[in-house]
Amino acid sequence: MAFVALALAGGLAGWLTDNVFYLRLATEALIFGGLAMAVDLLLGIAGLLSLGQALFFGFGAYLAGLLLRDAGFSFWPMLGVVAASGALAGLVAGVIAIRARGVYFALITFGLAQIAAKAVYNIQALGASDGLMGVPVVAVGMGPWDIPASDPLGFFLVVLAIVMIMYGVLSYLLNTPFGRNMQALRANPQRLSFLGFDPWRYKLAAFVIAAVLAAVAGALYPVLRGFASPELLYFQTSGNAVITVVLGGVGSLIGALYGSVILFGLKSIIGTYTEHHLIVIGLLFMIAVIFFPAGLVGALRRRK
Repeated sequence: MAFVALALAGGLAGWLTDNVFYLRLATEALIFGGLAMAVDLLLGIAGLLSLGQALFFGFGAYLAGLLLRDAGFSFWPMLGVVAASGALAGLVAGVIAIRARGVYFALITFGLAQIAAKAVYNIQALGASDGLMGVPVVAVGMGPWDIPASDPLGFFLVVLAIVMIMYGVLSYLLNTPFGRNMQALRANPQRLSFLGFDPWRYKLAAFVIAAVLAAVAGALYPVLRGFASPELLYFQTSGNAVITVVLGGVGSLIGALYGSVILFGLKSIIGTYTEHHLIVIGLLFMIAVIFFPAGLVGALRRRK
């Protein structure tokens, strides 16, 4: 796959030049790319615009931090607990949100995330405004090898593998009858009902799967950075994920990863020249949407 080849080449370049900052930035881009894939599943596949996917990303980050810091979990058991808990949280939130449609669904997801962010911000046991600090450096067991999260290249490869597994599972799922029915939600939900399927159940399934993806991606953040902050639950996190999906190509899944790399690269490059980098990125985003409405992946597919 082209993305894996490019990612490996980039990781190797960072390792050869001993550029720790570059490798950490690339790892973070992959993590937020996982969040963007969750958004793309909802927006590009199921036709649901979620403005609150940061809720599950932040949930995964805080739960992972607590499990690693206070409960003494190792990496893989922690990831399993986060995935299961993310599914449960997604089920509860989905039952509330899925009953609404269109803009009302988007507003409900936005509201749920804002409530959670405000709660986390004021809970002293979670560090309140300072965030959850002191997440220990853990080792990721990979067969006979233990890769410490403090190893820039090693953890980059671990995150790349996890994100690509997420992509592979999603791609396989969408090629099953269940996945094709889920894709019909965006194209023609009325026809799905006519064929005897319940659109609500497929919407809920998409919402729960997206919650698991976002939570797992979020769990990787404190392992990388050593902390989790309330800002992870803010609208900016959800909004950036939507922008990432649009840049990469809505409905392509892999475009979410390309979009994340582009967005993080732009932030890093433009941020070195001006403190108003968000304005510049906003302008570039508008230009990209006007000239490449199908996103990067869509534009490349058209050229082929």
